[in-house]
Amino acid sequence: MISADMEGATGVTWTGDVTPGTEQWQRFRRLFTADVNACVSGLVAGGAQQVVVNEAHSSQRNLLLEDLHESARMLTGRHKPLSMMQGIDSDVDGVVFLGYHTGAGSRGVLAHTYMENSITGVWLDGVLASEGRLNAALAAEYGVPVLLVTGDDLTCEDAASYAAPAWTVAVKECVSRYAAVCLPPAVTSSQITEAATAAMASAGRSDAVVAPHHVEVEFDASHLAEAAAVVPTVDLIGVRRVGFDAVSMTEAMKAFKVVTHIAGAAIEDVYG
Repeated sequence: MISADMEGATGVTWTGDVTPGTEQWQRFRRLFTADVNACVSGLVAGGAQQVVVNEAHSSQRNLLLEDLHESARMLTGRHKPLSMMQGIDSDVDGVVFLGYHTGAGSRGVLAHTYMENSITGVWLDGVLASEGRLNAALAAEYGVPVLLVTGDDLTCEDAASYAAPAWTVAVKECVSRYAAVCLPPAVTSSQITEAATAAMASAGRSDAVVAPHHVEVEFDASHLAEAAAVVPTVDLIGVRRVGFDAVSMTEAMKAFKVVTHIAGAAIEDVYG
């Protein structure tokens, strides 16, 4: 399974590159699809019999199906119960985090965690968590290893802290939130394919790890935390921070999804 996000795709450096409907987005859809195809090629070369690509960015309708590798199937569109990780519970032997990025409160190209600019930090069991860390914990709940992570260099460093055995490919080097030194698609495609082929050696389900988790979310404004705190089991634990406990990572991610949706609905146009 490939969980495909867009901020960490080849060449992407700013908002217009990943915002549906813009001219730049149309351009980077092709580069995003090329990254996915390079990964599919490598997974197949490494022995994968089936590859499903879960579209995981924004509207989740960014990849070009007409250009998709013929060995892949694509899960596209909203809304999915497990969002970026939909399908992880369906006999998956390994997952690739493609086009990922660092989390809110961290350095990195287009760094954020689910909400683009209103969450300043997410903590999983006391550790500052990117989407990669959250999704890796969810994968572990189903015994699925993280095989490969692609994104900027800081995303690859982050991956080493939550999925040390995974291969990584840095398609660009972070200069700032909106700038990077980028490798051309011909180079990144080759690197992604090579890494995906090698990573297949680690594919194979293991024992599921189901455990309770504690999640905290900090926002950039107090009213967003107050809005999220209306959710049963979610507590206001600071002026801008909420926290909740869940019996499993699956339940934690579902609750997190509710928290972000409610907070997002409370954002006003100018003052946030």
